[in-house]
Amino acid sequence: MYQIKKLIVCLDQSELDETLVKFASFVARVNQTKKIYFTNVIRNLNIPKEVLEEFPNLIDNIVEERKTKMKDLVTQAFGKIKDVEVSYVVKEGQLSKKILKLAHEKSADMIILGRKVDLTGTGVLSQRLARRASCSLLIVPEHSVPKIDKLLVPSDFSDYSKDALEEAVMIVEKYGGKAEIFCQNVFSIPSGYHFTGKTYEEFAAIMQMHAEINFKKFIRKIDTKNIKITPLYTKDEDDDPVEDILAKAEEINADGIIIGAKGRTAATALFIGSMAERLIQMNHKIPLLVTRPKGKNAGILDYILEI
Repeated sequence: MYQIKKLIVCLDQSELDETLVKFASFVARVNQTKKIYFTNVIRNLNIPKEVLEEFPNLIDNIVEERKTKMKDLVTQAFGKIKDVEVSYVVKEGQLSKKILKLAHEKSADMIILGRKVDLTGTGVLSQRLARRASCSLLIVPEHSVPKIDKLLVPSDFSDYSKDALEEAVMIVEKYGGKAEIFCQNVFSIPSGYHFTGKTYEEFAAIMQMHAEINFKKFIRKIDTKNIKITPLYTKDEDDDPVEDILAKAEEINADGIIIGAKGRTAATALFIGSMAERLIQMNHKIPLLVTRPKGKNAGILDYILEI
C-alpha cells in the first residue's frame, strides 16, 4: 500500500474539528506526510448581485475569516511536525464535489472527515466520498482518541480484504509494530443445511472449519512483517454481519476498523460493497478506514463531477 504523503482534512467549524486535527497530526507523524490541506467548504452563499456590488469584499472577507479560524485551531491542536507543509483551502459550493475535486487535483492519498453523533449533521458525505473518492477515507466519530493498540479487519478473504489487511499491517509497522490486528470472518449457516443430515451445530462447525482453512490460504499471500494477527470466526445469527463486526469491535476495544472498498478497478469504482456501506451508516463509535488503491476512481471523476 502507498504512503500517506498528501492528506486532506475536512473541517466545518464544529467541535469535531479539534478531533480531526488531532487525527491528522497522528497520521502525519509517522507517515512521512509532506502536505496537509485543511479544508472548509462554504455552502452556496446565494448573495444577490446588488449586495455584492455594494460590498465587493464580502466573500473575500468570509473566506479569510474561515482560514484564520482554521489556522488558530491547527496551531493549538496540531503541535509541531517537521517537514510538513500546511495549506488552508476554503471553497464555495457543494461539499462532496469540492472535496472530490480537491483530492483529485492534489493527488491526495487520504481524506479525513468526521462522523457526527450528538452534534448536528448527517453521514451522507461519508457515503458519497467513500463511493467516489480516488483514495482512502478515514471517518472519525466525535470524541474519538487517536491511538493504535488493536485494529479489527473484517475479511471475506477477497482481494479487497487483502488490501485492508495489508494496510493494517503497514499501519501497525509504522506505529512500532506492537499493536495487534484481529482479522474477523463472519460466516452464516445456509438455510438448507438440514438436507445434509447434519444438525445446526454440526453444520456450523463445518462452516467454521472451512473459514479456518480459507484464512490459512489467505494469510499466506500477505507479508505480515511478524506482526501478530489473530483470526476471529463469528457465526452470523441474524443475517446482519455488520452488527457482528461492530459488536466484536466493541468487545475487543478496537481503536479502528479497516475495510477495503470493493471497487478495485475503473469499471467497478463506484461500488464499495454493501458491508462497507452499512458500516459507514451504522458505525458511530470507532474510527473507520475505507481503503482504496490510489487513483482507481480517477478515470471517471470528470463524469462524476458533472452529475
